[in-house]
Amino acid sequence: MSQGHEDRELPVVRAGDLPALEPGGQWLVRDVWGQQAVGFCGGQPKCAKSWLGLDIAVSVASGTPCLDRFAVDDKGNALVYLAEDALPRVRERISALCAHRSLDLDALDLHVITAPAVRLDLQADQQRLDATLARLRPKLLLLDPLVRLHRLDEDSSADISALLGFLREMQRRHAVAILIVHHMGKRVRAQLGQALRGSSDLHAWSDDNAYLTRHGGDRLRLTLEHRSAPAGEPLELRLAARADGSATHLEIVAADTCASAAPLADQVLDVLRNAGTRLPRVELRARLRVNNERLGEALAELEKARRVTRSHDGYAAFA
Repeated sequence: MSQGHEDRELPVVRAGDLPALEPGGQWLVRDVWGQQAVGFCGGQPKCAKSWLGLDIAVSVASGTPCLDRFAVDDKGNALVYLAEDALPRVRERISALCAHRSLDLDALDLHVITAPAVRLDLQADQQRLDATLARLRPKLLLLDPLVRLHRLDEDSSADISALLGFLREMQRRHAVAILIVHHMGKRVRAQLGQALRGSSDLHAWSDDNAYLTRHGGDRLRLTLEHRSAPAGEPLELRLAARADGSATHLEIVAADTCASAAPLADQVLDVLRNAGTRLPRVELRARLRVNNERLGEALAELEKARRVTRSHDGYAAFA
């Protein structure tokens, strides 16, 4: 028996019949993460990546502003899996964020995957995640970190593209945003996304990204990146808590106390000292987000004062 015509073709609609974004419906968390966007929260170890991922998840689940600033435009339940933390520690972190925002943990619409391991390169676990998303219908899925979700070669485009293809399928099938915590290498790159560890397919796949880099002491810099929207200026963050050590959370540092308020020459020195390697001028411009003329003046000032040294492969701060 021959198949029906519709069974032999892919589903197609006219462009004008595609569903339109609702007014103001571009964002899940305004200016931070798009509705149904996929991407990474990237950074080197101990840069509070998990705290940022949970901050976004708690925001979506509660409707309270992310980092106490960015409004939630599409509140709904969130699903998280933290593969490197024991379940009591996961509860402790979420409870701390709730305490900071005066939220009732027991009423929070946030769900935690409690499986001891999730392997998204295995068909059985792919099917389990698919079924879980179908039942819960979350607005956001947080997976932390990527390295614990598979046993593939992250440098292999073929291996990693298959995994990313599955996650994109989940995003489309369940209309869910997916945020994956992932490590960044120490090697200097012109774009932060190129420093994501593994295949370049990772950066190419993502719609939105959030990068956390450390800039001395307890200061962190958050740089956002969007495929379909302009990104704002980087933000200075720090991990804060109450005097008794409770209610741990990330907070935005006031403009008058953050690194961006310091003279440009001091900012250049700060970046160079924390880079651990020489940085070319193009990388300094990308990290500091300044025009070439201002950067040139600051570098000339620092060279004259013998505070930086220049070679063919870039600049470094004198010890």
